[in-house]
Amino acid sequence: MHFLFLFLVTFLQSPGARAGEIIGGQEVKPHSRPYMAYLTYEIGNGIKKACGAFLIREDFLLSAAHCWGRSIKIILGAHNIKISEDTQQKIPVLRAIPHQKYDNKTFKNDIMLIQLKKKARLNKAVGLLPLPRKKNLIRPGKSCIVAGWGRTLQDRFSDTLQDVEIKVIKDQECMERYPKNYNTSTQICAGDPKQKKSSSQGDSGGPLVCDRVAQGIVSYGFSNGRNPRCYTRIFSFLPWIKKTMNEY
Repeated sequence: MHFLFLFLVTFLQSPGARAGEIIGGQEVKPHSRPYMAYLTYEIGNGIKKACGAFLIREDFLLSAAHCWGRSIKIILGAHNIKISEDTQQKIPVLRAIPHQKYDNKTFKNDIMLIQLKKKARLNKAVGLLPLPRKKNLIRPGKSCIVAGWGRTLQDRFSDTLQDVEIKVIKDQECMERYPKNYNTSTQICAGDPKQKKSSSQGDSGGPLVCDRVAQGIVSYGFSNGRNPRCYTRIFSFLPWIKKTMNEY
């Protein structure tokens, strides 16, 4: 088994991993990212994991396929995940639908739809995040935002939602660092290697937001939060997203 995969699995699926581990970011204004959802699941032996997710329709969210597990739970409208806020909506999950061609060895097709049992109530704390409508090439140098809950630059976990601004960089950077994994047609490379600003361990499933549009999904990277990191390119999966949501 390729060493990089072992390293990435340790990073992405180690016990105690938390969602939204933002390196070099800051706490957001409460509910300023109303599309964000906190996702928890179980992988067996009582081990619980957490990821990010984001609302794209009143009854559907997107996340990463490697965030799939048993007993998936979703919290919408949260800022502080450790307290029961009046804005929070805890809606049962009807089904989780990982991409049928997801590869857990290379993290290709790392995308998952989550259908809720009932529609979320849209308000100031819970809102939708638009998906790209056309092929808009995200060029190197473009600034985007990633948000989540969890470990910060001080190596501690945050109970409140954090975000960080990162830049899209050339595909070549990720091709060199992840030669067995990176796919230029279905992934986006982001995060300046010279900066300590990034998504990090367990931040998987959250959106890469560019100009208020979800262009990517946090997928994989090195466990220490070092840039660059790889994001699932949402535009490449629009037909699958639309087809799958129409089936249910």
